[in-house]
Amino acid sequence: MPARHDPLYPALPPEAARSSVRRITVVGEEILSRRCQEVTEFGTAELSALIDDMFLTMYVADGAGLAANQVDVDLRLFVYDCPDDEGIRHTGHIINPVLDLPAPGSRRLLDDSEGCLSVPGATMTVPRTDRAVVRGLDKDGNPLVVEGTGYFARCLQHETDHLIGHTYLDRLSKRDRKDALRQMEERRESVFAQREIKAGSLARHDAGR
Repeated sequence: MPARHDPLYPALPPEAARSSVRRITVVGEEILSRRCQEVTEFGTAELSALIDDMFLTMYVADGAGLAANQVDVDLRLFVYDCPDDEGIRHTGHIINPVLDLPAPGSRRLLDDSEGCLSVPGATMTVPRTDRAVVRGLDKDGNPLVVEGTGYFARCLQHETDHLIGHTYLDRLSKRDRKDALRQMEERRESVFAQREIKAGSLARHDAGR
């Protein structure tokens, strides 16, 4: 999910400084359309490295959230660095998430523009609830509860969708989905070029340390 830019944010989250950029999968790749597998091993160096790589990859792509299947890893995990509508920044990861939404009688749907790092260059209006709770585990297997409102609630819903094999395109009408795919075809090369520039700039920065 793309980020909302805030000049007060640090340019690079601490998790990203020790990691590598991974290729982001694009809609149409099979891994994005099936449910991801549960994480069963915690506290490993491999899991920590994956999370660090996901943070850096998300940063390079100007993202607010990134799911593991978006870096071609079949695991139920996502990372996020996202503000809510009050400007409070939320940064972290969650494993094997379960999404809780308000009951139908008390939920409020917000229509807002939404994009996806795996649908590069396209944005469409998608209704989401204004509040969301995700329950899961951290990388050491400790329980986590993450609550979000506004844009952050949208992020939590968007990333949890990825882990059950859905993108925001699946929430669109046939006509709007076609429009989003047209936008992607027109803009994807420009988006990829910007990601390459940012990744190259980061590599030069690291080399100069």
